[in-house]
Formats: sequence, C-alpha cells, structure tokens
Amino acid sequence: MPRIEPLPWEALPARERQRMEHSITNGGSPADKTATRILAYALHDHVPDDGDRHFNYPRHLLSGKLLEMLRIRSAQLGGCEPCMDARKVDSVTEDVVACLISPSLRGDLSVREARALEFLDMLATDHHKIDDAVYRGLSEVFTTAEIIELGSTCGHMIGTHRFIHTLDPYGDGDPVIGYDPAQVGVTWAELNDAGLNGAE
Repeated sequence: MPRIEPLPWEALPARERQRMEHSITNGGSPADKTATRILAYALHDHVPDDGDRHFNYPRHLLSGKLLEMLRIRSAQLGGCEPCMDARKVDSVTEDVVACLISPSLRGDLSVREARALEFLDMLATDHHKIDDAVYRGLSEVFTTAEIIELGSTCGHMIGTHRFIHTLDPYGDGDPVIGYDPAQVGVTWAELNDAGLNGAE
C-alpha cells in the first residue's frame, strides 16, 4: 500500500474519474490511477482567507510565508540566482532568509516550517531518505491535502530552479542560442520542412 492511502474511486469527482479512465484507455499505466487518486487529496475549491496569499500560488492551501521560504530555499539549492534575490512576501525578511541555508540550525521556525524545509531539502538532495517516519512527522502538523500540495510544489520549484540555473541568466558571455522571432511559440515541424537536416 502507498504511504498515503489513495482516495476511494467513488470519492473522486466525476471529472477526475473520467480523466483517469481516458488516460488509462489511451496508453497510461493502471498505476497512474493510484498516484492520481493520492494527488486528488489536493483538489479543492476553498482557498484559505488568511490574509497571507502568495501571488505565485493564489489558490494554495499553504501560507504565503511558508511558500516563500520554500521558494527561496529551493532557489538556494538549485543555484537560481534571480529567485534567490527576489522577495515576494513581506513576512519573509532578510533575517528569515539569512539562515535558510541551514534551516535545522534555526530555533525560531515553527514546527510546520522546519518540517516543510527539511522535506524540501531531502527531496532536492536525496529523495530516498523520505520514508515512513518523514510522512508521519508531516501528518502531525499538515493535513493530507497540504502534504500533497507541499510535495507537488517543492517538486515544481526544485526542477524550475535547476533549469533556470542552467540558463545562466546573469552570464556575461554571448548567448549560445541567439534571439530569433521565428522561434517563439512554434514546434520544429512548424518551423522546418519535414525531414530538413534529419533532425525530426
């Protein structure tokens, strides 16, 4: 059984059941159904009215301060300089940011903040360390829906920050790929005749 028990099939909204069935009948793995039923915990229409929304995540269940701390820590781990420099939530001050590189050494983090940052660090550096105990610890201070949003958001942040780092946005050399307006929003097939340069 997975670490988080999937939602029962009948508990899923009809549109989600239809989407999953469509995916499986069109080549998806039946295991996709299990993972999607776990991710379905995070389906929600209600957005907390806690006055602390992060404009990048306006419908998120997690607080704006926590999301901003995760965003900056992920940027530090991924070496994404523009994201390390940006500040998007007033409650995340320079004092808060200064110690994110070693969050386990901070004594002023809430239990939720400390466990979320620890989860992000493990997901970014050695996801095999995330075991039953980690999920039990998260479940002591987060709802299941929040845990799913935490994991999905951290995964997105980690990948994005690593990708942006590879783009070297503050680099001072000539671009490897120069600007070409014809390259914006098109596929290779749209831009080239079929079989051109053998690159299809």
